Amino acid sequence: MSHAVPTGRTGVTAAGGFRAAGITAGLKASGKPDVALVVNDGPRFDAAGVFTSNRVFAAPVRWTRQLVSTGPGVDGVPGGAIRAVVLNSGGANACTGPEGFDDTVATAEHVGSVLGVPATEVAVCSTGLIGERLPMDLLLSGIGAAHGALADEGGLDAATAIMTTDTVAKTAQVSAHGFTVGGMAKGAGMLAPGLATMLVVVTTDAVSDPATLDAALRQATRVTFDRLDSDGAMSTNDTVLLLASGASGVTPPVEDLTTAVTAVCADLAAQLLADAEGATKEIAIEVVHAVTEDDAVAVGRSVARNNLVKTAFFGQDPNWGRILAAVGTVPETVVFDADLIDVSINGVQICRAGGVGEDRSLVDLTGRKAHVLIDLHAGTETATVTTNDLSHAYVHENSAYST
Repeated sequence: MSHAVPTGRTGVTAAGGFRAAGITAGLKASGKPDVALVVNDGPRFDAAGVFTSNRVFAAPVRWTRQLVSTGPGVDGVPGGAIRAVVLNSGGANACTGPEGFDDTVATAEHVGSVLGVPATEVAVCSTGLIGERLPMDLLLSGIGAAHGALADEGGLDAATAIMTTDTVAKTAQVSAHGFTVGGMAKGAGMLAPGLATMLVVVTTDAVSDPATLDAALRQATRVTFDRLDSDGAMSTNDTVLLLASGASGVTPPVEDLTTAVTAVCADLAAQLLADAEGATKEIAIEVVHAVTEDDAVAVGRSVARNNLVKTAFFGQDPNWGRILAAVGTVPETVVFDADLIDVSINGVQICRAGGVGEDRSLVDLTGRKAHVLIDLHAGTETATVTTNDLSHAYVHENSAYST
């Protein structure tokens, strides 16, 4: 698959039919960009979405989930069509009650009026501190400014405007078989199943329909974002949207579309992990020879979420005992024999058959990348969960965030 894209177009504007902008509306005290607008100019406006599974979810999630639902959608209008996405950083609009939902609706209505499209075809995404209303005068004014700044080459500006604790903007794109998929993401912590503390917009100029887009997106997120587990925390605002303009005129087989969407999501997920707050290690936990793929994911996640394991990696200590103990915390429905498990770190098998293997001093953990291989010797399935270490900088970042 080629990573070539049209000159000057990147991220959400790499695919034909899309314009974007990112501007400063004053929502952030820092004065950094904080409002992004992505517009689908068509000719098609098909869309799908995947959202946080947190039972406490933000007003924008409630609104946007209805827009791409297979049910009646908003006010009885069938979902699956999105012409624009407005995103803000500087405030999550979560746990803000009915007033917060009214603010989300007002935001969609304002975008709709500026673009001349139905509010029920405008997705809304927010990120930032929970529990505070957005300054609507600034946000609505910013939407007007973003509309004026829309450009074919606005993908990077849009990605920059949705950053919170991110240190870099995150974009990705691939082109293959006559169509392009591009995307942007924000997120640098609270990365966990049910997605992450992240917003992702993926665009394509392929011709597709909402059901196909939904299937492709769910398959992509299942093996990318949903296997990224930074700290076990789950956000209230996680949103991943996939929009299709049909501008290429190409209707790819679902397999080709899924492959391209997965490639973009995998690229963005890797960038999220690399930018995890205060991380000094990017850790891939590969579980092999499990009875089922779900078993492999469960084992990998149990290790990824274990604070003793994560602090050991921060201290460059290849403590396989902590890894084995974390494996043992999975439900009894996960089948394995503890006396058969092997564990390797960076190619050194330091645990063999549930006991001592090679000398742990042979493991080199000085680099940023680390690979843990857990062999359950129970079946034929495999899965990899990625995580990061738990550092002093992570604690500082998240203890000082609200101030």
